[in-house]
Amino acid sequence: MKQKQQSTKCVTQRGAGLVEILVTLFILAVGLLGVAALQFTGSFANRDAISRTQSEFVAAEVAERLRIAARPATAGDGMVVNNRYFNVENYNFSGLTCSSGENAYRCFCLSRPAAIPNCETAACNEENMAKYDGWALSCAAVQTNPHTQLFVACTDNDNTDIYNCSAGSRVEVLLRWPVSSSGNQIYALNTRCNPLKGESYACVFKDITL
Repeated sequence: MKQKQQSTKCVTQRGAGLVEILVTLFILAVGLLGVAALQFTGSFANRDAISRTQSEFVAAEVAERLRIAARPATAGDGMVVNNRYFNVENYNFSGLTCSSGENAYRCFCLSRPAAIPNCETAACNEENMAKYDGWALSCAAVQTNPHTQLFVACTDNDNTDIYNCSAGSRVEVLLRWPVSSSGNQIYALNTRCNPLKGESYACVFKDITL
């Protein structure tokens, strides 16, 4: 009798093994981390761009309101505005309080605070108009970023007259907001935005003469 030869068949493995699954998960995790980092960096850049665009609009509005409020100077040749426009307490809701704990725009801008003169429907003198403008401009500054600060100052060229900003002086308009460097988003800090050591602000500034 002939002995039957036993045939050997190769068994082909089908499907994915544990190693292949782990490698796939690792690659997927690395990719997702990259996407998350990109979104994180993009959110910082987007927020900064929105703050900068709004600040550009507000700086132009400040210049426009100052020119509307300007009148001929009684000393010197040129235009001047009320001294209150250059009082730091005129901006950033100085002296106003909010009990609700909400951001500045919701606290002070959705309705006119009682301490702010009603120059919308009633006649206002120069000082009250300056106070009203300071409030309205501060509201515009924090509309997109509640941490934006507005400063209006003057490099006075004549300290002997009654004006804090004499005719022909340079008016400096500055809006700034806090920033922080993280990941690929590195800020080159401008000394004009950060006069004090340790500060970290981006800013928009405009110099004008009335």
